[in-house]
Amino acid sequence: MAVTSFIPEVWAAALLTTLEEHHVFAQDGVTNRDYEGEISAYGDTVQIGYLSDPTIAPYTRNSTDLSSPEVLTTTHDTLVIDQAQKFNFMLDDLDARQVRDDGALVDKAAQRAAIGLRDVMDTYLAYTMVNSTDASNVLEPLDIDSPDEAFQLLRRLRMTLNKRNVPSDGRFVVVAPEFELLLLGDNRFLDASAYGSNAPIMNGEIGRAVGFRVLVSNNIPAGYPASAGETSNWVIAGHPMATTVAEQITSVEAFRSQKHFADVVRGLHLYGAKVVRPEALAICDVDVTINSSS
Repeated sequence: MAVTSFIPEVWAAALLTTLEEHHVFAQDGVTNRDYEGEISAYGDTVQIGYLSDPTIAPYTRNSTDLSSPEVLTTTHDTLVIDQAQKFNFMLDDLDARQVRDDGALVDKAAQRAAIGLRDVMDTYLAYTMVNSTDASNVLEPLDIDSPDEAFQLLRRLRMTLNKRNVPSDGRFVVVAPEFELLLLGDNRFLDASAYGSNAPIMNGEIGRAVGFRVLVSNNIPAGYPASAGETSNWVIAGHPMATTVAEQITSVEAFRSQKHFADVVRGLHLYGAKVVRPEALAICDVDVTINSSS
């Protein structure tokens, strides 16, 4: 492979596309990128402003004094880009000669690097969401072993978000594969293939239930220790307004190794996340038992 054919801008864009196509937690509809802005270096910050709500009060005709309007206040929070992950691989010339198109081999390696970056970032986002959910939206841990119990939990999560006035449009829930298995056994669950969605291929969507877009992920944090024969994972429900994300591939480089007959490709992925509306998330630690009838 001739290093002179390498175009950093094109590779960087391709890597970001691969990340976005494979994200579960970082995809649109689960998180938002309202404050992403420009990220150029590890430690960069994105400023987030909050405006206080106006006070609502009774009005009496010809009596209420309107001469002193309320002064709304603003507060600020900071989204810190404090996560940095890299890839740094080498393709030996002897290995490259084993394939007809050695450039395609490097491209495949870069794609695998992007998938690895995806998993690390998605795991970070899942932990951020679980650890930042409003305490009143954390349901008591549950042991479930039937499709009906799994479906009833989704109803409770829906009620929890309803009580916090979270918009019903755009809600999601992310579950572990064991929980997915139970849901698929409930005829009230609408499989994604039934409404012709291509999202399952890209972003983990498996269907819809009680107003939630249901997604499955292997990157969900484990819950409290489970008993023998159980798996313990958080079920994470919410609205994309809750969590904001910012990321960028800031550096992609290709060069000849000084010590080997080989090409080297390396890149740097910077990102950060913050739960700005913790009341728009609802979670439950679920211990799932899979039996022969599931």
